Amino acid sequence: MNMTMDGSVELATGQMLPYLHFTLGDTLWFLGWVPQSRGAMFGACIGLFLLALLERWLAACKAIIEVHWNKSQMLADKQKDSVILKHSTADRIFRRLAPPFVAAYDLPRGVAYAALALLNYLFMLTIMTFQLAFIFSLVVGLGVGEALFGRYALSAHLH
Repeated sequence: MNMTMDGSVELATGQMLPYLHFTLGDTLWFLGWVPQSRGAMFGACIGLFLLALLERWLAACKAIIEVHWNKSQMLADKQKDSVILKHSTADRIFRRLAPPFVAAYDLPRGVAYAALALLNYLFMLTIMTFQLAFIFSLVVGLGVGEALFGRYALSAHLH
């Protein structure tokens, strides 16, 4: 076995080149996912583009839903404050800084965050292939996704 660090690393069905390239044969996440033809590479790039759009859409949905949840929580707090006036000012301030755990809000928030983290780690692994077609597909997909869905996330935080 050649132990030098020059050249590519031979894998079972493909090879990993340690520099930016456009060549075929890079493993995408799983051993069986190795685009060996131009059509397969095009399909993989379309899939990555769509995953990047999905990531931006999920981020926008998460931002919009969080604003809705925060407004609902503030309305509930105002109703409680109007009913119970015997709490001290310090109690009211602490409740605003540390909202209570609400399973209907916090569990979906955690699931959405985990989904976004999973997509970002998959993107990182894709970038680590050094395949420029994959990298360009992700960057263009994220840019188009931000252009399509970024205004929803921005407007959600402004209201």
